Amino acid sequence: MDKQSVKIDSKLFISNMVESAIRIGLIFVLLMFTYDIIKPFILPVIWGAIIAVALMPLTQKLQRVYDGRRGLAATTIALLGIALLVTPLVMVSGSIVDGATHALEVLQNGQVKIPGPKPSVADWPIVGDKLYEVWTLFATNLEQAIQTFMPQIKAGLTSLLGTLGGVLGSLLLSILSLAIAAGFMTYSESAASGLRTIAIRTAGENAKSWTTLIAATIKSVLLGVVGVAAIQALLIGAGFFVFGVPAAGLLTLLLMILCIAQLPALLAVLPVIGFMYMTQDTSTATMFTVWVVVAALSENLFKPMLMGRGVDVPMPVILLGAIGGMLFYGIVGLFLGAVILAIWYELFVWWLSIEKAQQQEEMAEQQDASDDQSEPGHGAGI
Repeated sequence: MDKQSVKIDSKLFISNMVESAIRIGLIFVLLMFTYDIIKPFILPVIWGAIIAVALMPLTQKLQRVYDGRRGLAATTIALLGIALLVTPLVMVSGSIVDGATHALEVLQNGQVKIPGPKPSVADWPIVGDKLYEVWTLFATNLEQAIQTFMPQIKAGLTSLLGTLGGVLGSLLLSILSLAIAAGFMTYSESAASGLRTIAIRTAGENAKSWTTLIAATIKSVLLGVVGVAAIQALLIGAGFFVFGVPAAGLLTLLLMILCIAQLPALLAVLPVIGFMYMTQDTSTATMFTVWVVVAALSENLFKPMLMGRGVDVPMPVILLGAIGGMLFYGIVGLFLGAVILAIWYELFVWWLSIEKAQQQEEMAEQQDASDDQSEPGHGAGI
């Protein structure tokens, strides 16, 4: 090859490299803009897929009632879900507005009267003296108390408004997710086929089973994490109502959230047990303690039965994925973490099976070679 040909090939190589770099850069810029456009919809779509997988069996049953009209069945379920979300908020918002109006009238009329603390409050350990002093200040001189604690009051109001805004945002996200879930349930075959095609295109033929694995993992997390948390919360919440614990409904909801976060239920109810021993007689408090301890330990019975059900992935893998995902991504991480770890487990098992198959082939070849060497030589005459 002469120098002229080398020079032409070098220029052609550089030209191709520059063109490829420009094309890759343009694709990268296009991906960035695309991500910015679809970013607000990523979380609702993920939640919509999770809800669709969870409610698909119910949709199929309702579809039979509606003579095969799946769209109508999915829409009915979505509307029922939206009604369940909106109705309590409307009821609570009405009482909040009434309470705020009454509080404003009381403040304007100067009729605010805070009862003073009992002397026994000062004897409470650790916080008794400070609490008694602050409580007395609010009871005797409310204006001075407000001026003294104005920074804390402002911070509390800001936090409250932020919480209310978060609740409204979560409500809108839930409504949008339910609407998306209705679409997924209506066109479930097309969605599953598209997901399967994408999986095969990106990871080869071995990814055919991923769609089934993802759906089974989501159902497993729903049963083993959310389902067990709901069972625990219902059992312990029943004890709250039976034994007359104040704010039993709110405590039950809070307990369910903590159980979903995999906080031990027994640890979460310890303050309530202490409250019962301080306010009730010993026999009542003891019966309450036995009730909630048995209900809290029910996790050890239900979780092995429900977690990993219908999935070939071991229960510890799903549980680790759910807990780790929640620590990083919140509630949606329960499902994302479990799905991602389940896929990695399947890939790891597939890789091990390849290694095992290669080892078996090598052993078979060695066995064949040794068999050939052990055969008697041909043509040995007498």
